[in-house]
Order: sequence, then C-alpha cells, then structure tokens
Amino acid sequence: MANKKITSSSVASEAAKILADPGSSAIAKKLAGSALSQANKGYQTGKDMEDVAAKVLTSSKYSEKTKTMAGTVLSQSSSER
Repeated sequence: MANKKITSSSVASEAAKILADPGSSAIAKKLAGSALSQANKGYQTGKDMEDVAAKVLTSSKYSEKTKTMAGTVLSQSSSER
C-alpha cells in the first residue's frame, strides 16, 4: 500500500537547512535526509528509520529540531508495523 503522506514544505525547508549545516549532528542529518526524501514523493519510512526516530523522540538529549525530523519520519511509517 502506497504512503499518501508527504513531508510538509516547512519541514522540508528545515530539513534542507539541517543537511547544509556542518554543525548538525549525524543523527539529525540522517533524519532530515529521510524526511526530505519523502517530500512530494510519498515514500514510506523503513523499519530501521522508525527505530531511530522512536529512540530520538524518547530521549532528552536531542534538540527540538531533531525531534521534529524524527516525528515527521515516524508519522510516515507503515501503519501495519
């Protein structure tokens, strides 16, 4: 079943900024890349990225921007998992 959810333009813009920022963490860039790849395409988040995103959301060590990326990625995961 195809995913009909896409990353919003505001989140995609933030994801692009994270990817361009040399100071962004590797995890933030990984999540931003996943979120950006789902803009306008409706791709579905894979199981591995779901796990990464869930861990970020439950941790207090990540910034709000990173958690926004994690939430976006997780919201586009399979509803069957």
